[in-house]
Amino acid sequence: MSGLSSGKLLVYASSFSSCGNRLRPVSEAAEKVAGLLKLGVEVRRFRKEFKPIFVYYKQGDEEPVPLYCNNGEESNVEDVYMVLRNMMFVLSFHPKNLVLRHAREEIMRFS
Repeated sequence: MSGLSSGKLLVYASSFSSCGNRLRPVSEAAEKVAGLLKLGVEVRRFRKEFKPIFVYYKQGDEEPVPLYCNNGEESNVEDVYMVLRNMMFVLSFHPKNLVLRHAREEIMRFS
């Protein structure tokens, strides 16, 4: 797998403490998927108060693609990881995501 460094996972969350306990498993799962696919991870905390935590995939100058949303429910790292990995697998079939197409075998290896 070469050249996967062009993409990254973006985690968006409110900087208010109410999402702090929910952010940990989401960001850890994003780190785990990013490690598998050799992607970057960026956690962006916003001053605006909002409940959801979002994870997007961004490749180059393309618009970010939504992968996951936590609306306030408790989650664990493995559940979020499975959702993110499955979404990356689905994205690997889109013609714009040639980089992920080459990673498809790697994504499925850990199922």
